[in-house]
Amino acid sequence: MNDLPRIQALRCFITVAREGTVSRAAILLHLTQPAVSLQLKGLEENTGLQLFNRTPGGFTLTEAGAALLPLAHRTVSASADFRAAADSLRESQRATLRVGTILDPESIRLGPFVRSLATSSKKTEVFLRYGMSDEVLAQIGRGELDVGYYIDAAPPECLASGTLSERTIDDGKFQLTALMRYDYRVIAPAEWSGKVMGKDWADLTDLPWIATPHASAHRRLLDDIFRPMGSLPKRVAFAEQEDAMIDFVESGNCLSLVRDCVLDRITRKRNFVVADKVALTCELSFACLASRRHEPVISHAFSAMQAVWDLKTGDATPAPIEAARSRKSARR
Repeated sequence: MNDLPRIQALRCFITVAREGTVSRAAILLHLTQPAVSLQLKGLEENTGLQLFNRTPGGFTLTEAGAALLPLAHRTVSASADFRAAADSLRESQRATLRVGTILDPESIRLGPFVRSLATSSKKTEVFLRYGMSDEVLAQIGRGELDVGYYIDAAPPECLASGTLSERTIDDGKFQLTALMRYDYRVIAPAEWSGKVMGKDWADLTDLPWIATPHASAHRRLLDDIFRPMGSLPKRVAFAEQEDAMIDFVESGNCLSLVRDCVLDRITRKRNFVVADKVALTCELSFACLASRRHEPVISHAFSAMQAVWDLKTGDATPAPIEAARSRKSARR
């Protein structure tokens, strides 16, 4: 005997032995009659044995064929068990994705994104790590995260949402897809209305501001505005969450940036005013290292994100958002 017989040949052997004719076996195996005959001929040549008696009434097993038939059954069954075990192992080895999250889960559509990955055919297991925008990007750069959300001042060119762009940020090359644009608005205590209404950024330089963590986009964006004016904002309080920032402002201590979508959700009576002449248009993006963009799990994550945000690469360029943009981001 040369090589071990192929599983297809053994299936043909078993089926012809059961049915008694090549024609019926071919129908059941979804093969042509010549293909079945060729498999039987190859099996007999491979074993050096005649397995069937060919008669006008059909095929009957020889003594050697009858002896080998149970072994053929076991071999085909073992092959099916092997395939099932391999499929089960492949299913159990779920892909993992480390995601850096920012802001509140609802505004970044985190729930639908995670559900999409967990229920897709690839069944990606997601590990979430909450942090600040710059911190998330730094961890992606160091390989501690695979993907994450990032906020920056909106670039002057209004690319369509979903368009991929490669950018160098802090010496790392990242690939980002824009998810949405929104405005940061400046809020002030109600009694400071005269200090902020009708004023531009230069007029707000000497007023006290709330402090946020160094790795937050909030702090970076403000610093990028005021640094060209010769000084950074004077910070008099510290907060990490927008609700706390609003509370500080309402207490009469300082100014703060707050997303317009957060302001729109406030239904209670406001004890603050929104500056009417300044705003900062920002872009929320989904990011990864450019060198890893085509890794299967990351590519799948970008596809899922596009579906969750209903983004279509190549959409028409959106109309510019009306807002006072004082400068290009220093980290674009």
